[in-house]
Amino acid sequence: MARWRRSRSYRDTVRRRGAVAVDATARVGPIVLPNPIVAASGTFGHGDEVARIADAAGFGAVTTKSLAPYAWPGNEPPRLHPTAAGMLNSVGLQGPGVEPWVERELPALRARGARVIASIWGRTVDDYAVATKMLDDARDDLLAVEVNVSCPNLEDRARMFAHSCEATAAVTRAVVEHARELPVLVKLSPNVTDVRAIAGAAVDAGATGLTLINTVMGLAVDAQRRRPVLGAGGGGLSGPAIKPIALRVVADVARELPSVPIVGTGGVMTGLDAVEMLLAGASAVGVGTATFRDPRAGLHIRDQLVAWCASQGVTRVADLTGRMTWPT
Repeated sequence: MARWRRSRSYRDTVRRRGAVAVDATARVGPIVLPNPIVAASGTFGHGDEVARIADAAGFGAVTTKSLAPYAWPGNEPPRLHPTAAGMLNSVGLQGPGVEPWVERELPALRARGARVIASIWGRTVDDYAVATKMLDDARDDLLAVEVNVSCPNLEDRARMFAHSCEATAAVTRAVVEHARELPVLVKLSPNVTDVRAIAGAAVDAGATGLTLINTVMGLAVDAQRRRPVLGAGGGGLSGPAIKPIALRVVADVARELPSVPIVGTGGVMTGLDAVEMLLAGASAVGVGTATFRDPRAGLHIRDQLVAWCASQGVTRVADLTGRMTWPT
């Protein structure tokens, strides 16, 4: 992974260089964020675990670990394994369930000043509908619902919802029906032949925006024991290794669906990585694996992004979105 150096704050950069002021405001459809850096699901805990160390209010938004309408134990250990340029994980969506989270964890997170996106998952379409309904009393404390469709569909031979246009659309419709005014962001998998088709299905079913991408399928092998390293077998690859994949998916979907807001996630470790994600077409940028190395990584990336804009004479971070020139 990239070696971290503590970044200067934007204010220090302006003072030292006399740079222009930068408006860091980001808009993801109807959602207005003070800056585009979003803590990615699965990397910031359910409550204030990470927020006790990193200023949650300093992120544009914080996405929770994915929650089902029931408690879920997750996978057998080992659950994490480092790779040459990232990590494999197979946590298995361990969580307390939506209702206990709303009662115990959400208040602690909001008390830290976090702007919260609730991530949900399920094993059937009805699971997603029920999870969304369970969030109803908490809607005033939420920015949006993120729908994690990288889950086995028990109604279709355990195929991933995210691997099917029809299943993705069915889940999205169920969530949109019960989310009412809450924006719905659908988080898609890169492990498909053409993610643009899946993205289109989600948008046609009512998604407000998309989160791109989830992890890439991977495997680590213990040669001595002749078995997978992770307790569940395979896992999801994240970190710098997948940044080129994330950039390609974001760019392809942004060109196909130019009016649809995207939270670009995958391998973002520095402010320059965030710039690249915005140029590819993202409206906001998710920071995930970097947080495991440094819980304040997202805050450093925010400062580096704004400092880069100041040094380049860019006065609005939002002006970077999709402003990449393609070869003719």
